[in-house]
Amino acid sequence: MQDKLKILVSGGGTGGHVFPAIAIANAIKELRPDTEFLFVGANGKIEMEKVPAAGFDIKGLWISGFHRKLTVRNLLFPFKLSHSLLKAWSIVRKFKPDTVVGVGGYASGPVLQVANWMGIPTLIQEQNAFPGVTNRLLSGKVKRICVAFEGMEKYFPKEKIINLGNPVRDSIVNMDVDRKAALDYFGFSSGLPVVFITGGSLGARGVNNGVLANLKKFYDAGFQVIWQSGKLYVEEARRAAKPYEAQIKVYDFIGKMDHAYEAADIIVSRAGGIISELCIVGKPVVLMPSPNVAEDHQTNNALSLVETNAAIMLKDSEAEAEMFQVVDSLWSDELLRKRMGTAIKKLARTDSAEQIARQVLQIKLHEVD
Repeated sequence: MQDKLKILVSGGGTGGHVFPAIAIANAIKELRPDTEFLFVGANGKIEMEKVPAAGFDIKGLWISGFHRKLTVRNLLFPFKLSHSLLKAWSIVRKFKPDTVVGVGGYASGPVLQVANWMGIPTLIQEQNAFPGVTNRLLSGKVKRICVAFEGMEKYFPKEKIINLGNPVRDSIVNMDVDRKAALDYFGFSSGLPVVFITGGSLGARGVNNGVLANLKKFYDAGFQVIWQSGKLYVEEARRAAKPYEAQIKVYDFIGKMDHAYEAADIIVSRAGGIISELCIVGKPVVLMPSPNVAEDHQTNNALSLVETNAAIMLKDSEAEAEMFQVVDSLWSDELLRKRMGTAIKKLARTDSAEQIARQVLQIKLHEVD
């Protein structure tokens, strides 16, 4: 009889980290239903809400990132790191995991470092084309590194790298909503084009500024807009969109992303982990990489699609002046939209979560083919 498996999953901070982590855990459950899971995240971040909602236990660390600019928060970083290492040590020692999986984000570093010190097998799932400092530092000790882009041997030991793509939520991989139902969900007409604009689960000031500056243009041109503004910006967004609410719908967070994707003719998005979902969806995409992330990795992500004609890139600094023009030009060119949709669809991986789950199991068990 097989012993019960115990897997610890660490990381988060954004939906781009959290939802792949949940997808990996669900895929492991499919292969080994008796597995016991524990997640470790950062206090106050999205994982502390979304992981329990998905049915998993989670513990939080007092940890945040180190800012490139000199700030008061940076003075706290050494204390937060020390505190998080001690708590991570306590969590790992008590839970006694067979394997630890790091998906990136603030909490991932302390937990994987502790697991490495304790001799517990570890695996990194790196979502971006340019990995963060933490994963690069940890790469020498982990057993395997699952990546989503080619050329990652520039940053990681080549012998540890396996390119399996980024895990995607089941609701996106197995989208079964039809277009009429999706349009009805948002109260939209089938006779007008739909643009889905999202700054991610937390929202993004640069994306929102672009929408705010172009609301009347979208409305006057007959576009219907699904605008995920994020909680921090939703009240401002709703006030600005009030005169146009028949065609422009504002949400702080969209739970039914499959409906938004299905309704959309064009998508405007950040360029983080959501790219893997966009590839599966196969719609023409305008990517707006965040200029505020470590090592500008979202620009690298976006360029990897732009270079294969699978996306258009728009900078935050250009959004207010050019967002409507870019979207309108794309809508006017049906052939380009079809080519972009075909090109991005070719990059889709629908089995990433399962394949990464198998790697997690193989590290310890060497039993799943």
